[in-house]
Amino acid sequence: MISTNPTSRYLPHGPFFNELRKRVDAYFAASGRPANVTPPGMFLKTAVILSWWVGSWVLMVFVASNWWQSALACISLGLAMAGIGFSVQHDGGHTAYSKSKWVNQAMAFTLDLLGGSSYIWHWKHNVAHHANPNITGLDSDIDLRPLARMSPEQERRVGHRFQHLYIWGLYSFLAVKWHFYDDYLNLLKGRVGNQCFPFPKGWTLTKLVAGKLLFYTWAFVIPAFFLPVWEVVLCYVVWSVTLSLTLAVTFQLAHCVEGTQFPKLDLGTDAKMEWSVHQVVTSANFGLGNPLITWYVGGLNYQIEHHLFPRTCSYRLPEIAPIVQRLCAEQGIPYTINTSTVGAIASHARWMRELGQP
Repeated sequence: MISTNPTSRYLPHGPFFNELRKRVDAYFAASGRPANVTPPGMFLKTAVILSWWVGSWVLMVFVASNWWQSALACISLGLAMAGIGFSVQHDGGHTAYSKSKWVNQAMAFTLDLLGGSSYIWHWKHNVAHHANPNITGLDSDIDLRPLARMSPEQERRVGHRFQHLYIWGLYSFLAVKWHFYDDYLNLLKGRVGNQCFPFPKGWTLTKLVAGKLLFYTWAFVIPAFFLPVWEVVLCYVVWSVTLSLTLAVTFQLAHCVEGTQFPKLDLGTDAKMEWSVHQVVTSANFGLGNPLITWYVGGLNYQIEHHLFPRTCSYRLPEIAPIVQRLCAEQGIPYTINTSTVGAIASHARWMRELGQP
């Protein structure tokens, strides 16, 4: 097992994070709104997105009467599910949604309702990815080998020359892999990438199994009582592809774009970079001026701030972004921003093309 203790590879918190922490704490103290108090808008947003999900499912199963109505309902369902992942589950999984432990667990469990596993996600995302973003061998979010090369530290293959064209097709299968393959394989192996984790027991295992059963029930069993099986399968293809592309592309815009760094892991040398600085230089923000994007992706377009303060509610990340930007400018730390979402997608495509070239 490879340790994910940040202090084993990075310098401990130093001048950058100490000053940043002081400035952010001062901001929240002056605002009169503590960082650990969930804004009312977060609860309203949760209600809206969950209602969007349920409403889309009802339209797909009970209302749609022709192919184009079914297609629209499926696309809406996929977008709503992605919104739950961005704006509800993600905060809950980071214990950033609420000061209440059970509220955070409930919000994190929405991933299980979508067919994933909040338990495995914790190890894959919170432990492996957040401790080691963009480090080959430790961050499984950048590991699509041998099908694609996402880091300069990964081996290049001849077929990667065209990866900027076919990568979008690979992204389309993200949800299918979650639902039918990845979680089960990870449980059997007891690890995600190089990160080992204990087999779930007791209430944790019960939630994992219950989540899978609930997902298969609403996604396949109930619809099969009202729709032909072929139509249920076709609907699944449409909404799962919508979900997959939305999730995968959004996550890649936060780390795999031009300007972000991919440090080489070398445990045989002394650490040279402060852990918090590593979070900044391996992450990228996008579309900061678009309030609709910020609302929908749950502040994940403020990825740098999220990596520095993962337990801060996503609703508050835009408030601290100017503080982080100013300090990075003062200390000469690269701070990557793509001004628009479309521009970020183009940057990701160019980065993938560059990595595929000889």
